[in-house]
Amino acid sequence: MNQTKPVGTQVVSKYLNPLTDYGFKRIFGNESYKDLLIDFLNELIREQGKIIDLSYLNPEQLGNCENERKVVFDIYCKTDGGKHFIVEMQKVWQAYFKDRSIYYSTFPIQSQALKGMWNFKLNAVFTVAIVDFILFSDDDEKEHYYHDIKLMEEKTGKVFYDKLVYKYLELPKFTKSLEELETNFERWIYLLKTLPTFENRPPELKGKIFDKLFQAAEISRLTPVEMKEYNKSIEQDAYARIVMEQHRERGEKEGIERGKEEGTTKAKLSIALNCLRFGLSIEDTGKLTGLSVEEIANL
Repeated sequence: MNQTKPVGTQVVSKYLNPLTDYGFKRIFGNESYKDLLIDFLNELIREQGKIIDLSYLNPEQLGNCENERKVVFDIYCKTDGGKHFIVEMQKVWQAYFKDRSIYYSTFPIQSQALKGMWNFKLNAVFTVAIVDFILFSDDDEKEHYYHDIKLMEEKTGKVFYDKLVYKYLELPKFTKSLEELETNFERWIYLLKTLPTFENRPPELKGKIFDKLFQAAEISRLTPVEMKEYNKSIEQDAYARIVMEQHRERGEKEGIERGKEEGTTKAKLSIALNCLRFGLSIEDTGKLTGLSVEEIANL
């Protein structure tokens, strides 16, 4: 495997980057390559049945009234069995991404409501989020890149409701090499991370479904208009990363400054407390430490 090389502001590569908005939607949101999405989702929901076919739904969801916020999913589909799937790809860290996942899932739930007499029976709603950052940072989650989340009863640990499912894939935590891949699910995750770095398709990634994946991702098949859209997607992704990095650096700097200020205040309060214990007046202690009379009086 050879790494691609940047030329100017564009990237020379034989295959699309599936983690760009254009690349992701071409591979998973394209009617011509629908079987790629079906195969990928089947790898995710093995224990919850098999998808034979699915239909793409309108990804733009409107609120129930004019003033409500609308959302636009990356991919929204419904399977032949009635299951609803939201499939999202998030490349840049977002502070309330879990909250967003929950909010997004309410739209396919509400869309199932029937007018008139209705018994409230719902079809399953799955939210699949592929993220290119660390979402679960707890110590016991450092090696777990795949999370399958349902509502459960806390005391018993039993699933309370199995028709509302959240599946998160943290790509940075997946560290297997090409030679270590054991399952098709692992091959999918590996390809999502590395596809644009290939100059030639590795023999380890064989099979009918991957034949179609490499075909769908081949940049030489793009029309000039599609290529323009892909390059725009790459530029937007690079810009978003730069902005987030600037915010992160600014936040770290502000955090350090706040830490210094808080540390200085704590030191002054400690000195003031010792001064009072040794009999200095509040006024003299204030002059010595620079603290206000009110701050000292509250010690």
